[in-house]
Amino acid sequence: MARANLKSKKSPEVGTKPACGLCGKTGKVYRTECCGNWICDDHDKYQLFSYARNSCARNHDRYTVCGMHFNEGHESADWKTCAQCREHYDKLEMFVWAATNEYNFTKLESPPEFEPTLCAKCKKRIHLGKEGYSIRGEEYFCTGCLEMPRFS
Repeated sequence: MARANLKSKKSPEVGTKPACGLCGKTGKVYRTECCGNWICDDHDKYQLFSYARNSCARNHDRYTVCGMHFNEGHESADWKTCAQCREHYDKLEMFVWAATNEYNFTKLESPPEFEPTLCAKCKKRIHLGKEGYSIRGEEYFCTGCLEMPRFS
């Protein structure tokens, strides 16, 4: 009798222990409410306001369309075809990032093309999902161009 592929993203189990479908670790894991995949039960690793990306569970909940779709209670069964999900993000670039980043169990196969975000001052590309930036009105500024307040 042939054994099932145990390294599949759909069934990330090693032996008889469930494993996180994102990092592969076994131990303290649970099934996500949004998509039913095994994931590390590691919300406690995140330190408030650190912006760290060290929690598989928090990353999936906060930085994927799948997590947002569930948390916002969208009526469509599948986030990949949900019109509300696309409209949720201010910029199409952020939707594409949240639908294709490494915190997803499955990724959007044919993401739409978008105009990259450029710094209003230096014109450098800002990768909104990965880099720091600031917004003033409709303008985006990279961290290198932010004016720091002067203190006397």
